[in-house]
Amino acid sequence: MTNASKRLLLIDDDPDIQSIAEIGLSMVTDWSLMLASSGTEGLAIALKNPLDAIILDVMMPDMDGLETLRRLRENSATQDIPVIFLTAKVQASDRKVLYSAGANGMISKPFDPLTLPGQIAGFLQWSLPS
Repeated sequence: MTNASKRLLLIDDDPDIQSIAEIGLSMVTDWSLMLASSGTEGLAIALKNPLDAIILDVMMPDMDGLETLRRLRENSATQDIPVIFLTAKVQASDRKVLYSAGANGMISKPFDPLTLPGQIAGFLQWSLPS
């Protein structure tokens, strides 16, 4: 599968974060990005669409990122999709909990939209366009 056909889902309740991530990814990659504003919406999208990775906020109102990840990992259709957390929770104890739950990586908020694709690619061992 080429990088141009990578399909990502960003689950974050902040429309500004969604826009910034979308801009950064579109400027550097040809990856397809789907957006969800809640864990519930993200789970529904993940079940209906083949995804190469999910970028997941930790703190969301209806279902937090940790619970969303737990539900993704419990479902055979989504259990193997890599999940990278996008979070303002940067303390070592928070990171340990998220990695223990099955996170494949963690990106701190605020993030630089132009380095976001490289961070995602680094966690997932993908290459970026030259």
